[in-house]
Amino acid sequence: MKSITPLPTVNKDQPNTLPPDYFRAVYQANDDPWNFAASPYEQAKYAASLAALPQEQYGRALEIGCSIGVFTAQLAPRCQHLLGVDVSEAALAQARARCAALPQVKLQKMTLPEDFPAGEFDLITLCEVGYYWSRPDLARAAAHLERALVPGGHLLLVHWLPAVHDYPLTGDEVHDFFLARTATSGPWQHLGGHRDEKYRLDVLVRRA
Repeated sequence: MKSITPLPTVNKDQPNTLPPDYFRAVYQANDDPWNFAASPYEQAKYAASLAALPQEQYGRALEIGCSIGVFTAQLAPRCQHLLGVDVSEAALAQARARCAALPQVKLQKMTLPEDFPAGEFDLITLCEVGYYWSRPDLARAAAHLERALVPGGHLLLVHWLPAVHDYPLTGDEVHDFFLARTATSGPWQHLGGHRDEKYRLDVLVRRA
C-alpha cells in the first residue's frame, strides 16, 4: 500500500465540485484511501445500508461512486442488474477485479453531474459522494436522480458527518437538501433513516 501524499488544494472561498484530478491523486497515493476493504466501521455501515433497503430484490440499480467495489459486491446479490459508476479509472480497475464473478454488475467511468447513465432505475445509491459536489452541482445531480428513478423507486443516501476541509459540503447539507424536497408537493417521500455517531443514513422513495 502506498503512503499518503499531499492532495490538491481546493479554494474554500469558492467551494467548487472536486475535480477528477483530485481523485486521481487520492488513488495514486493509496490503493484503498478510505480503507473500504478492511475497516470495521465501513463494514458495519455497509450492513446498515443493506438492512435499510425496503425491498429484498431490485431490477435495475445504480451505485454512484462505486470506488473499489466493496459495497458493489455486497449489493449485487440483491440486484438483477447493477451499474456502478466512478470518476476514477484506478478505483474501477479494482472494482472490476472484485466483481469479476458477478455477471449482473457493469462498471463504467463517469463524471457526474456532467454525465449521467441513460435509462431508468429501481434503486439508486448515493453514498459518500454528495459532499464532493458544489451546491449547484448537487442540485443538477438531484434533477438527474428524479428523472432516472421510476415512480416508487428508492434512493439510499449515506454520508460521513464530520466536516472535511477539502469537501465543498458536509454530509448533513447533502441530506438536508434532499429532505427539504419531501414536502407533500415535492418529488421525494422520506421512508426513514438513522444518524450514527459518524454517518447519516436516509431512504427516500420517488413519488409518482
